Amino acid sequence: MNYSSFLNKNTKIESNQYYNVKNKKKKSHFFLFSSLLSIAVLAIFITFFTDTYRGLTARTYISSPDAVLPSSKTHSSTHNSTLELPEVSSHSDVLSNTVVYSEAPAAEIKKPVNKPVTDNISTIELTQMVATQEINLPTEESLSKSSVSQNTIIPIVKQAETPAVVQKKSTTDKIVSPQTQELIAAEVNESITTKTVVVKKGDTLSAIFKRLSLSGSTLHKIINSSKQAKRLTKIKPGQALVFTLDNTNKFKSLQYDLDRVDSLTVEKISGSMQFTVRIDSKEIEIRQQFAVGTISSSLFSAGNKAGLSNAMTMKLAQLFGWDVDFALDIRKGDTFAVLFEEKYINDKKIGNGNILSAEFVNRGKVFTAIRYTDAANHTDYYSADGLSMRKAFLRTPVDFSRISSRFSSGRKHPVLNRIRAHKGVDYAAARGTPIKAVGDGKVIFKGTKGGYGRVIILQHGAKYSTLYAHMNSYNKKMRKGTRVKQGQVIGYVGSSGLATGPHLHYEFRMNGVHRNPLTVALPSASPIAKKYRNDFQSAAETMISQLKLRKQDTIALAEQ
Repeated sequence: MNYSSFLNKNTKIESNQYYNVKNKKKKSHFFLFSSLLSIAVLAIFITFFTDTYRGLTARTYISSPDAVLPSSKTHSSTHNSTLELPEVSSHSDVLSNTVVYSEAPAAEIKKPVNKPVTDNISTIELTQMVATQEINLPTEESLSKSSVSQNTIIPIVKQAETPAVVQKKSTTDKIVSPQTQELIAAEVNESITTKTVVVKKGDTLSAIFKRLSLSGSTLHKIINSSKQAKRLTKIKPGQALVFTLDNTNKFKSLQYDLDRVDSLTVEKISGSMQFTVRIDSKEIEIRQQFAVGTISSSLFSAGNKAGLSNAMTMKLAQLFGWDVDFALDIRKGDTFAVLFEEKYINDKKIGNGNILSAEFVNRGKVFTAIRYTDAANHTDYYSADGLSMRKAFLRTPVDFSRISSRFSSGRKHPVLNRIRAHKGVDYAAARGTPIKAVGDGKVIFKGTKGGYGRVIILQHGAKYSTLYAHMNSYNKKMRKGTRVKQGQVIGYVGSSGLATGPHLHYEFRMNGVHRNPLTVALPSASPIAKKYRNDFQSAAETMISQLKLRKQDTIALAEQ
């Protein structure tokens, strides 16, 4: 054998030994892993069968009336049902330290189980198994009725020492519908913020919404939601807007006071981008007030002295305006008395109401006006005789103006400087003073007419017509053929045509013939309807008596 072959043989032997050792290691590792896996599987099976056995023995214990219970500390009960256990009775074969329950005193006795199945059951497990049962423990009174062996140990449990009841939570009491949960969540999560914005000079609703980080699309939808909502575009400096926003700064509502009585409210409909708009009115308290006065210089100064506002003095003049020309007829010493309403909100006066009754004495002639509402809910003012105060024509077409030129057949014209008949009455007034239609009628002419300047002529039925000249401008609604109501503004005082200054030239024509507007006999007033006359007379007598009594009291108080 040569040296090289010897080396080859040794190399093969070493290689074989290496692989044999390696295979032995692999086999030992596999055996170890298999052993550990077998032990784990065996442990799982032992645990499973042990738990199953405990469950079976527990059910056997509950179903057996002879089973021996553990000590009283493990007894549990609930309010749902009752598991009645037998009361204790004597038994000659009872073992020491054993508790026996029987169903009745001195009744049939059953042997206890020698090995209680509850030895291996914990208190918690027993509580779970009897969660739907109630165990009634014996009391001293029930036990005293039984005969018990001396070898029997009976645990006496007083009712006061009964273990606490294990309450089973009712699932029906806690069930909440998804809709209710959503509502509760909405109430919890939703917080409302109220912001009051006072309108500044130059403010617009768009600018206010932008300051509050509210979208322009929301504003657009609000404004176009209704005709009432468009009134928001007429906000004025000093007015307040009250916004209500949710916790994400989204619009919820807006309140805007239109005046001291009415307010406009805009509310967003939940779950949509639509809005509701309504007008809310505050409750107004009506109180009666009385005033009496004597004219010394003018009706307005006398009214202010008597405590009347200028607006109420104007109402008084308009009420008697069909019978008295307050620019021409009033004299020093004329008197008036008026019973009227005042409006209050939360004990704060917000304005005046209606005149209930009034009296005006002009040059010794007494005029009385009484407000009356008939059964048909028609309201008007009547004289004490039941004649309507509302005549077919007003005496004057402008309020409290000075007569600068009367009706005359031989007056020297101030511009033409020659004698010329003046077939009307001139009322000097400030430029722009409103001119009113003296009666119901129709516009038959509107335009320029020679020296009259700008003119409107009204036709009142077939018999009467009136002319208004030297106007500064017309009411924009006036057109030829337009119907007008008595007291409606038809134009404004000016000096167009042949005029030396602003004034109104007024003519009254009957069957085409000029008549003196200051003295012409106007059509008589229509009386109250026959069917309401008796009721009116009763109401009128009450009002007149009340007016006279208050007048006397006020004058007597003023003289003191």
